[in-house]
Amino acid sequence: MELGIIGLGKMGANMAERLHKGGHRVLGYDRDARAVGAIVEQGSEGAESIVELISKLKTPRIVWIMVPAGKPVDDTIDLLIPQMKKGDILIDGGNSYYKDSIRRAERLSGLGISMLDAGVSGGIWGLKEGYSIMVGGDQKTVEFAEPIFETLAPGRDKGWGYVGPSGSGHFVKMVHNGIEYGLMEAYAEGFELLRKKSEFKLDLHEIAEIWRYGSVVRSWLLDLTADALKNDQELKGIAPYVADSGEGRWTALEAIELGVSLPVITQSLYERFSSQDTEAFGGRLLAMMRHEFGGHAMKEGK
Repeated sequence: MELGIIGLGKMGANMAERLHKGGHRVLGYDRDARAVGAIVEQGSEGAESIVELISKLKTPRIVWIMVPAGKPVDDTIDLLIPQMKKGDILIDGGNSYYKDSIRRAERLSGLGISMLDAGVSGGIWGLKEGYSIMVGGDQKTVEFAEPIFETLAPGRDKGWGYVGPSGSGHFVKMVHNGIEYGLMEAYAEGFELLRKKSEFKLDLHEIAEIWRYGSVVRSWLLDLTADALKNDQELKGIAPYVADSGEGRWTALEAIELGVSLPVITQSLYERFSSQDTEAFGGRLLAMMRHEFGGHAMKEGK
């Protein structure tokens, strides 16, 4: 099978390489010509424009886009529509908001173009380990594109699947990332408590290694944590700033709309917000109030 990939960041390029090694014909385009050159060196084909990429694909064309969520996706679709024909397939493998995916699928359906929303997890390790893929859209279209998903996944029959109608793939990926926030926060809190118990002189790397085998808290996240702690238990040079990609926010908002209690996921999102607050004005305000009503000492700040 052949397909075109638009957006050759690290993940898009890795996906192109895995597909090429799996026997698929892959054409890639990116605004950065160096990114295109990199996949050509891997054995895939490059294109200098979206028009050229589409023209080189056989019908029905399959185009997989890996661009940032929001306006970049709409802009890319606007560029693709004049080049695509009835029966072609567009797959959005980025982290789009599921309601946007529903809207886009409806628009493209009116033009005879099928759109699949594929939530993809695996990050930079996907090339080696395979990707977890949650696909939403028309089921027959998913079945047609099945060889692509089977190649990207850890195995033909594992790590990927059809989850429901348009929007459901990105919805499931949104919840997946919300769970990820909670798991990461739990590990971070646990290891911080271990580190604070200074009189025990605990070896955090050793503890992580113990937990990796047989423990109910073993996971790939723990494997990665153990590897990092092996090199530097103090994690020097890493600022305590944790970004959020947006999916945690969408998960929290969806929970509010549906009236579902998500205390762990929501609190983990708030912890990320706290890490991003370099001014900590609320903390300063608290210190001021405590001083004003009780005369408690305040530390000087910048």
